[in-house]
Parts: sequence; structure tokens; C-alpha cells
Amino acid sequence: MKSFNWLYEHVAAHKAGQDIEALLPQVKSVDELKGIGDDRFLSEMSLRVFRAGIKHSVVNAKWPAFELAFFGFDPEKIILMSDDQLENLMQNDQIIRHWGKIKSVRANALMVTELAAQHGSFANFIADWPVTDLVGLWALLKKQGQQLGGKSGAYFLRQIGKDTFLLTDDVVAALKAQDIIDKSPTSKRDLQIVQNCFNQWQQESGRPMAHISRLLSYTVGW
Repeated sequence: MKSFNWLYEHVAAHKAGQDIEALLPQVKSVDELKGIGDDRFLSEMSLRVFRAGIKHSVVNAKWPAFELAFFGFDPEKIILMSDDQLENLMQNDQIIRHWGKIKSVRANALMVTELAAQHGSFANFIADWPVTDLVGLWALLKKQGQQLGGKSGAYFLRQIGKDTFLLTDDVVAALKAQDIIDKSPTSKRDLQIVQNCFNQWQQESGRPMAHISRLLSYTVGW
């Protein structure tokens, strides 16, 4: 695998005259993440779920109605919603009426409350999870939550400000170009190989995973 210095210099050469640092995503510190309410974590999680496969602007426009329909995404209130209450939301034309995704809000609220009980808050749980095992966090969200498989868990984390790399098409292409993987990583083994590479780049650079991910994506397509 190439060194981090190679990645940065490669991008700098092809983006001459541009402020590379301005192109990199913002990430929140541990303390900043811990200051976010669990209702906002659940809201962002649900936003990601409903955005999957739907134009983001459509979902964004309806999100105030979702906030009303789901009690401001208060996890403690949502876990008490009955099946009938959830089914009634299928008649609410102000939101996106997708039964599987509507049910996932209650299931994910349960995950949030259970982890909050163990860690003081769901925010604490997310903030304290080591970035050296992001693929483990993705796996946990997929297993204990609903509609958070594939790339959804990672995109939710990026939305809320948790430092994470993303396996976008460009990132996967760059990893293939360096012979780190030979196909899109989905198995536990391949995901761990990718995590190990990002860990090495982070050790070399001291950079957030999100920065390394974005820089890596810029190394392809020239």
C-alpha cells in the first residue's frame, strides 16, 4: 500500500491551486459528540434510513413532519409506540410512507435506549468507540439496529460528525488500484483488511479517518 505522504502529494499535484484542506470533511471531537442529545442521534439515524434510495431533497423537505410524527425522536417515547400507532403513520401523507423504514425507527430507538443504559447515553457510546475499529461499529449497528446495513451505518456516523471512513465507489476503486482488495469489501475479513490500512495511514499522518478517506477518493479518476 502507498504511504499517506504519497496520497497527499498525489492529490496536491492533481488539485494544484486548490485549498485541499477546505475539501476535507468536518468531524466532531469526542466532547462535541457527547454534547449531542440522543434524540438528535436517532433523528440523524432515521434521516439516513429514509434517504436510502430516495432523493435527499425530498426527504429533507419532509423531515419537519417526521419530527412531529415521531415525538421529536425522543427514544423513550418512541419505544412505547404501539403497532397501531406505527400503522397509523402509514396514513400520514406528510411523511414518506414506507412500512419497513417506519418500523425501523422504533427498533432503532430501542437500540439507542439499551446502549444509553449501558454507557450513560448513546452519545457516549458512539463518541467513545475507537476509530481503529470502525468496521466493528458498523457491524454492531447493523446487528442491533434495523435498516443500518450496507453503507447506511457509516453514512449515519458521518452525518452526525463521528470520524469514519466511507467505502464510496471512488474509495473502493482506490483500494483496488493499490491491490489492497480485489472486490468491494463486504466480508468481515475484507473489511478488517481495509480497517488495518486506514489504521496505518492514521498512524503515519495523525489525520482523522474522514480526511484519509476523502483524500483516497481523490486519487482515482484522473
